[in-house]
Amino acid sequence: MTEYNDILYIVVPCYNEEAVLHETSKRLKEKMTALINDKKISDKSRVLFVDDGSKDKTWEIIEELHGSDDLFSGLKLSRNKGHQNALLAGLMTAKELADISISMDADLQDDINVVDQFVDKYHDGCDIVYGVRSSRKTDTAFKRGTAGMFYKFMRLLGVDIIDNHADYRLISKRALEALSQFKEVNLFLRGIVKQIGFKSDIVYYERSERFAGESKYPLKKMLAFAFDGITSFSVKPIRLVTVVGFLVFLISIGMIIYTIVQTCLGNTEAGWSSLMCSIWFLSGLQIMALGIVGEYIGKIYTEVKARPKYIIDKFINKE
Repeated sequence: MTEYNDILYIVVPCYNEEAVLHETSKRLKEKMTALINDKKISDKSRVLFVDDGSKDKTWEIIEELHGSDDLFSGLKLSRNKGHQNALLAGLMTAKELADISISMDADLQDDINVVDQFVDKYHDGCDIVYGVRSSRKTDTAFKRGTAGMFYKFMRLLGVDIIDNHADYRLISKRALEALSQFKEVNLFLRGIVKQIGFKSDIVYYERSERFAGESKYPLKKMLAFAFDGITSFSVKPIRLVTVVGFLVFLISIGMIIYTIVQTCLGNTEAGWSSLMCSIWFLSGLQIMALGIVGEYIGKIYTEVKARPKYIIDKFINKE
């Protein structure tokens, strides 16, 4: 059997995850130990927990894990910056220390047993390996429906994205070097990573129920994240507003002609209902159009300020 000495860092963003960290660290240690014993990765490989400004004892637990076992490392951000920024912070840190990195959530809903397949595909020449859910049976009917609509809408807008893939993936050092060249502040990593190119593959897995704690992505946050994804990778919503505006203009021309004809025929009536409906309809379109344009202007505003995506407070690691 071929022996490998690649250093693997598993990057795990954490926000108020004290309820799951002990079990998560236990399972990850078992997986990492098995990979090391099978000579698939180096014994210098690590699990890197990234504390995204947690308000509970997440960081204290990470320090405790690091103190008891060199396998565990910790990265503490100065404040809460959101899942995508925390994940990027972990990946950019791992880039300097590891040959390959795997990102996953702290709740371990993603099946860690497919990590072996990730590593095997890397050894077969892949720079990026995507973890893709084989089904969404653990989701509610509402979440399944909205997720399906999101992916269909993204494809309609011409965005290159993999269905049912979140942030569970392997990415090589070379691919991370390429990722570091993407400077946008509004992060949607599952879209950005696809832009890198390089050889890639997919591993399918079954997603489990969260074994403890609460989801950090309630409906409001998921909708905001989906909207960020749409506006970060496509200008078609603005074009759609232009098309709708033109269609409304054509309809209004038709209504003007109709009104003139009816006036000439003496068929005029007091049209308060139709007038009010037209006003409300056009006003709604204008407000919606302003909202979409404003969203893009807001993104431009945050981009041109070029503020740091994250600030590292502490980093504990045993090389």
